[in-house]
Amino acid sequence: MQQDVEMMAGMLKGMLQPWHQAVENPAAAQEAVLGRLLKGYAETSYGEEHGASDVETLEAYRRAFPVATHEDYQPLIKRVMAGETRLLLNEEPVGWAITRGTTGEQKFIPMTPTDLMMRASAGRAMMTYVADSGRYDLFEGVNLNLNFPSVVGTVEMGGREVDYGYSSGIYVKHVSAHTPIRSAPSQEAIDALGGGKTIRDWEARFELAYEACKDQNVTLVGGVAPTAIRFARYLHREHRVYPKDLWDVQIVTLGSVAGINTRYAPALRALYGPVVIREIYGTTEGIFGQQRDERRAWVPNYDLFLFEVEVGPPSELAAAFDVKGEIKMLHEMEPGEMGSLVVSTPVLPRYKIGDLIVALRPPFFRCIGRDRWWTPLRYAWHEFTTLNLGRL
Repeated sequence: MQQDVEMMAGMLKGMLQPWHQAVENPAAAQEAVLGRLLKGYAETSYGEEHGASDVETLEAYRRAFPVATHEDYQPLIKRVMAGETRLLLNEEPVGWAITRGTTGEQKFIPMTPTDLMMRASAGRAMMTYVADSGRYDLFEGVNLNLNFPSVVGTVEMGGREVDYGYSSGIYVKHVSAHTPIRSAPSQEAIDALGGGKTIRDWEARFELAYEACKDQNVTLVGGVAPTAIRFARYLHREHRVYPKDLWDVQIVTLGSVAGINTRYAPALRALYGPVVIREIYGTTEGIFGQQRDERRAWVPNYDLFLFEVEVGPPSELAAAFDVKGEIKMLHEMEPGEMGSLVVSTPVLPRYKIGDLIVALRPPFFRCIGRDRWWTPLRYAWHEFTTLNLGRL
C-alpha cells in the first residue's frame, strides 16, 4: 500500500511540475509557448498569410497577427466546417465544441487532438488537492458526471461527418480513459439521451446520474456550477435526499460562472456537505486556469496557452468613446488591474474571448464576467454583499 501511495505521489508530482515551473517563471514559459504555437500556425493557411514562420519574438507576433474576436473568426470557422481544414488547423479535428448560447449566438469551435489533450489541465485542480492533502482514497471513488452531451449532431467536412457537442462532454469522452478516476454515468449513456435543453431533458440526465451513482462511492463532482446545484435540488424534490445524504464528496471542481468561491459556495456546501471547492476557468475554447489551493482564485496554465490582456475600459465603453486599450501580458498585470483576455490557442491566434479578468496577488486571477460596462460594477457589488472585498 505504501508503495502504491509513493508511486501515485510521484506520478502526480510529474504531472503537476510543468504547471508549477511555469507559474514560477511565467515570462519564460510564455516565450516557450509562443514558439510552440507558431510552429503549428505556420502549418495553416491563416498562419502562412500572417508570416508565422518568420516570427521570432512577441513583438513581431503582435505586429503580424491582429487581435481577433469570434465575429472576426466566424467566416474562417465556417470555411473550416465546409472542409477547408488547413485554413485554421494543422490537425484533423476530433470534434466540434458548441457553446450553450448563454452569452449570445451559439459558437462552433473545432477541437484537435492537441487541443483536446491540453484540456486535461482541468484535472490539475483535483490532482493538486490530492497531492497536498494526501487523500489518495479519492481515486477509489467515482466522479459524478454531470457534464453536457458530447454528441448533439454532426457536420459534414470534406465528405466525412464529424460529431459536434459540448466541450465538457467531448473532453470526458476522449480523456477519461487516461485518468485514474472513473466517471459515472458514462458519457456514452449521457449522449444516448440526446442533446435536448428542456427541463424534461435535464431531469432525464439527472435521473440517469442518480441511478448510476446512488450506490457508488462518489468522491468528486466536476462540471458546471449551476448544473451541480440544480442536480442537488432535483434529488431533494424527486427522491427526498441531498447529495450530502448519499455521498461523502471530498471535492467539487466546477466552472462556467463567476463567483463560485463566494456567491455559490454556501449553496454548494449546504447541498454537498463540507466539500473542498476548486474553481476551473475554462471556456469552449480551452481550459485556461484552475484553483490550486484554498485561496479563492485560479492560476493560469502558463505552460499551455499564451495570455495577453487588453487593459482599459470595457469594450462597449471603449468603442463609445473611441479609446484604445493597452495590450500587455497577463502576468504583467498589477494587483487590482482589470483587462479583457486575449488568448492564443492551438486553433485561434490572439483570440479576444470576451471575458474580463481581474488580477489579484500574483499568480492569482479571477474572471469576473463578460466584457461589458456593467461587469465591474456587478463584481464590486457581489464582493460587498458576500463580504469578500477582494480577499483571496
